[in-house]
Amino acid sequence: MSTTAPAPTTSTPGATPGFDEVPGRYKVRDLSLAAAGRHQLRLAEHEMPGLMALRAEYGESQPLAGARIAGSLHMTVQTAVLIETLVALGAQVRWASCNIFSTQDEAAAAVVVGPHGTPEDPQGVPVFAWKGESLEEYWDCTEQILVWPGDSGGPNMILDDGGDATMLVHLGLQYERAGVVPPDTLPGEPDHTHEMNVVRAVLRRALEADPLRWTTIAQAIQGVTEETTTGVHRLYQLAEAGELLFPAINVNDSVTKSKFDNKYGIRHSLPDGINRATDVLMGGKVAFVAGYGDVGKGAAEAFRGQGARVVVSEVDPICALQAAMDGYQVARIEDVLGEADFFITTTGNKDVIRAEHLVAMKDKAVVGNIGHFDNEIDMAGLAAVPGVSRTEIKPQVHEWTFAEPGPDGQPAGRSVVVLSEGRLLNLGNATGHPSFVMSNSFSNQVIGQIELFQDATAAEREGRERSYARQVYRLPKVLDEKVARLHLDALGVRLTELSPAQADYLGVPVEGPYKPEHYRY
Repeated sequence: MSTTAPAPTTSTPGATPGFDEVPGRYKVRDLSLAAAGRHQLRLAEHEMPGLMALRAEYGESQPLAGARIAGSLHMTVQTAVLIETLVALGAQVRWASCNIFSTQDEAAAAVVVGPHGTPEDPQGVPVFAWKGESLEEYWDCTEQILVWPGDSGGPNMILDDGGDATMLVHLGLQYERAGVVPPDTLPGEPDHTHEMNVVRAVLRRALEADPLRWTTIAQAIQGVTEETTTGVHRLYQLAEAGELLFPAINVNDSVTKSKFDNKYGIRHSLPDGINRATDVLMGGKVAFVAGYGDVGKGAAEAFRGQGARVVVSEVDPICALQAAMDGYQVARIEDVLGEADFFITTTGNKDVIRAEHLVAMKDKAVVGNIGHFDNEIDMAGLAAVPGVSRTEIKPQVHEWTFAEPGPDGQPAGRSVVVLSEGRLLNLGNATGHPSFVMSNSFSNQVIGQIELFQDATAAEREGRERSYARQVYRLPKVLDEKVARLHLDALGVRLTELSPAQADYLGVPVEGPYKPEHYRY
């Protein structure tokens, strides 16, 4: 979308001091960073051959013309290339980050200014994101991508990472139907979190402003594509309960996402985040990795590549056996609290590292999370430890010092170093996965958006039922292989080709797909 907007000034009505903002149009930290962001986008495009190939293939046909996409995904340089790819294919877009620490402010500025605008005359895409948002600001930004100005009609597609935008629509509709938003919970009550109270405040405000806001938004949305494990889990829960409001495509379980983003991306960005945060040597140390799924595999491989001795924990016997066969010690966290120098969670679960673990850790142990949300590490429990104090070493790096002796005689005055307040350390302390990896993931996102939007458009045009019901789907194997093919030339890969006789022998087409849908890579 190319829309001229008023230049940001301190006199813009409703603007927040310290930000470049036109209310309802964009809110970022500093538009003067746009030139620096544009240089990084230009280099990232070279490293994202999948997205650039999709622009070349679909740019003329404009398969997303008429799509109004609400995007909730880390506002990084790589995401900027995704956003501008969606626009190049015809979509209108509004964007927010899915993490309070993951925005690269120069990328946000570059997207708002656009390739043809200036900081004084921004002509790009509406973005509501900056690094270091409060929870209240974060959910305000998420609301902004779902509430479109004027008579635009609001979003008809969601591109999500973690499911927060999808959740806001579902909860908003649920509370509208009930006519009331539930009261806030208090500390100590079941399922209490400060963040859910913030969400309720946003929805309470929306209900007062427009009692049919979420009804209208939900009716218009034709589908969602979901990026990550936790968001996919939420979608399956909604579908099983019969509560999913629109079709969903599970991008996370495309092989070219899960095996590339979750494994190879983590292998690169986990040590990057640790190095930028601490400069603590990994070689020769003991690293504990909670979980041995794709993310855990990438994390363990990264530590081993740095010369660390890696200990893995698992609840799944298959993953535990894999870890053991890959040469890792498999133990429980309680077995290594006094030994490990690094503790990294990768599970997507909650309460993986609890306060009783943190107080028993080795002095100066580095603790971080590379799963999606902030509840793998019990930060509230850590803050409630009697006598504990927090010192900011630098942004997103905090030392927590214990005033009292530990449960096994650990001395008073010991400390642990927690990265990104328990949120994604590779994005909070660094810049996330490399561009090439994200090109794989984001190519799946673009293809998924085209698939759902084109299905909805065709069904309306032809007066038929949609091919996609209110369920969760995966992209077919042939599209997974297409995404992989788009990236081979950049790596100098030459594929061997099957002869017709060989293909017939295997029972597969010469051009693929080569594996059944159930095949595990």
